Amino acid sequence: MKNRIRLLRREKGLSQQVLGERVGVSRQTISALEAGRYEPSIWLAHDIARVFGLPIEEVFLFAESPRKSRAESSRTGAKRQQREREVLL
Repeated sequence: MKNRIRLLRREKGLSQQVLGERVGVSRQTISALEAGRYEPSIWLAHDIARVFGLPIEEVFLFAESPRKSRAESSRTGAKRQQREREVLL
C-alpha cells in the first residue's frame, strides 16, 4: 500500500520519532510505513490521518494488492473443493 506519510510529515515539520509518539508506535514503525515495508492496521491508519487532519484515503493510497485477501483465498479453496467433488461423482 502506498502512502503520503513522508511528504505530509515533512510538510508539518515532524520527525518520525514525534509522529510515532503521537500515534503510539516506534520511529522504526513510521520508517517501515514510509518505505512500504509495513501495512498499518485500520486503527493506526486512522490515527495517522488524524494527525494530518485528513481522511484516511488522502494519506493511504489503496491499490489492488498482489496478495489474496482471506475472503478471496476462502472462495478459491471452496471452488477447488467443489470441482474435486464433481470429478469424483
